[in-house]
Amino acid sequence: MSLNVELLQSSFEQVKPAATQLTSRFYELIFTDYPDLKPLFAHTDMSEQRQKLLQSIVLVIDNLRAPEVLDRSLKGLGTRHVKYGVLPAHYPPIGQCLIKALQETAGTAWTPEVQQAWIEAYGAVTALMLDGANYPPEVLQIDPNAI
Repeated sequence: MSLNVELLQSSFEQVKPAATQLTSRFYELIFTDYPDLKPLFAHTDMSEQRQKLLQSIVLVIDNLRAPEVLDRSLKGLGTRHVKYGVLPAHYPPIGQCLIKALQETAGTAWTPEVQQAWIEAYGAVTALMLDGANYPPEVLQIDPNAI
């Protein structure tokens, strides 16, 4: 899949000044829309977690033209998420919350093209993370693009 690198980068530059709002809203949406995911964060410093989320998004955006960096980094992130109790079925709702938080933060700059670019990027990120997670095949029965 070919990602729309320019659109992803330019749209992220527009929301980056509101990064705190973006990451806070993301976790608000998770806890409100998917309260069953809240236990995954029971022993988490949420201020630190919001910073990690932002760092991960920046890593992806900064390396959209460096697939070897994304491959290594995102597979490692997927491996770590298994240890936190994250299951493949959690990826679609997390993606929905991320897209919604990005949309709200971007405001009128959010277009159908921007949304499609982010959905495709999240699908690519999910695929790499799941590849690194090394779940048994029966656990992997999700569509990573189901956001």
